[in-house]
Amino acid sequence: MNDYWRESFSYFGIYKKLFSLKKVVEPQYVSYGENKEQYFLYYEPIAEPKDRIIVWIHGGGWNAGNPKFFDYVGQCMAKEGYRTISVGYRLSPKFKYPCQIEDVCACYIEAMKFLKNKNIDISKVIVAGPSAGAHLSSILCYSKADQEKYGVDISNILGFIGSGGPYSFRDDQSGTLKLLLNQLFTKDYDRKQAEPVSLMSKNHIPALLIQSKHDGLLDFACAEDFKEKADALGNACELYSVIDKKNTHSWYTAGMFMETREENYGLNKFFSFIEAL
Repeated sequence: MNDYWRESFSYFGIYKKLFSLKKVVEPQYVSYGENKEQYFLYYEPIAEPKDRIIVWIHGGGWNAGNPKFFDYVGQCMAKEGYRTISVGYRLSPKFKYPCQIEDVCACYIEAMKFLKNKNIDISKVIVAGPSAGAHLSSILCYSKADQEKYGVDISNILGFIGSGGPYSFRDDQSGTLKLLLNQLFTKDYDRKQAEPVSLMSKNHIPALLIQSKHDGLLDFACAEDFKEKADALGNACELYSVIDKKNTHSWYTAGMFMETREENYGLNKFFSFIEAL
């Protein structure tokens, strides 16, 4: 079956699974700006927390989603023992880029202050995101220009995990991605200033790219472009090809957090990468 249609039909299974999930911790809501979308949720594990902190930036095509909707992701990470920051940001098409990366950087800075005020060690942070969140989180981690512009210190980031990320704005991109990008940018905006592959600088952060060859919305070559640039710069980068049967875009970028590590190889890879850092 065509992967685009498999992606479309996958939403029924995802929403059915979503409504069966149980909340295990109550996250703390923290605002970092005046807009209602400028907030983050903080998840504290019930059991003794591990020494790594996950900063997760949601997907949704830059025009949908928020930390409250993706509460199940924070719940999954908390159950694994990780303190987690789930980042919210202003959405397109009302707010055009670079509003989104401005918010992500501002939220990261405020989240680190928040954790320090709780006397939590912030020296071991993993930044992760799916889809549009992979795009934004990769810029946070690898764009020196944006780090300097927004005053972000990345010295405490141990690793980056991107799932289904549009890291390059290829000419052969899907019609869906083209539409989303047209909503994200003003007509005259230089898109190279928002393309992770073009912005990437050499640094210490190893990357794990989780990508499916049966995505339905995004070409696998986007991740290959990122890895090629990383290799050329000398940045450590692993490209993991999804082998789960639920390999459409929504399932392997966000839906995998509804399953267990035993059920989902991609999710196990996600946590195994963190554990090995």
